[in-house]
Amino acid sequence: MIHPTAIVSPKAELEPDVEIGPYSIIGDNVFIGKGTTIGSHAVIEPYVTIGQRCRVFQYAAIGAIPQDLKFGGEVSYVKIGRGCIIREFVTIHRGTNMGGGVTEIGEECLLMNYTHVAHDCRIGRRVVMANNATLAGHITIGNHCTIGGLSAIHQYTKVGEHAFIGGKTGVPKDIPPYVIASGERARLHGLNQVGLKRYGFSRKTISELKKAYRIVFRIGLTLNQAVERVKAEVDQIPEVVQFIEFIKSSERGITR
Repeated sequence: MIHPTAIVSPKAELEPDVEIGPYSIIGDNVFIGKGTTIGSHAVIEPYVTIGQRCRVFQYAAIGAIPQDLKFGGEVSYVKIGRGCIIREFVTIHRGTNMGGGVTEIGEECLLMNYTHVAHDCRIGRRVVMANNATLAGHITIGNHCTIGGLSAIHQYTKVGEHAFIGGKTGVPKDIPPYVIASGERARLHGLNQVGLKRYGFSRKTISELKKAYRIVFRIGLTLNQAVERVKAEVDQIPEVVQFIEFIKSSERGITR
């Protein structure tokens, strides 16, 4: 179902039940999965893959070349998983050779109005980005994260899964999994207990994560001391192990 005013490249591949709205432009080498809807005035540039049952709203722009002065015109890609909602005026840029060549968004994500995903970002599944949230290049966002409106995340930063970043937050360093971060310059404010309960985490898991969080961030130990104490005093359930391994492997440094 392609509106007569839309421009669709003959090199684009559209699966059954795809809808293209008025005045939208679909470029070369674009793949759009079954049941996906592209709203009016949207622009899908070359080398974009959009999964099944997505909804792209009016004036979204997906697949433009990156805002990176080192970009040399190489072929690079945007990949969007199934079931995503891309709201009005969202911008998503292609990858670069330096970052692996792909900007990737996982399944069932919600990107609200005016959000920006820069080159070489990797976003997990069921991530919510509220209005005007901005990702610089080479950022990794774990599964089930929420990023508040008007927030900005520095390039090369990593955000662990199930983290919650409050609105109007600047994030210059990595955010561990399972926590809440907010502030003009992000600071940690404990576990994301509401989010963890909503996703069905047990009381036992939340309790052990709280113990690990307190040891690492609340009693003034060095990282090595905290890790050893967590190993000695906290049950090594998978979530605790992931929490500690994320902190140990951080290259930008951890938000405190």
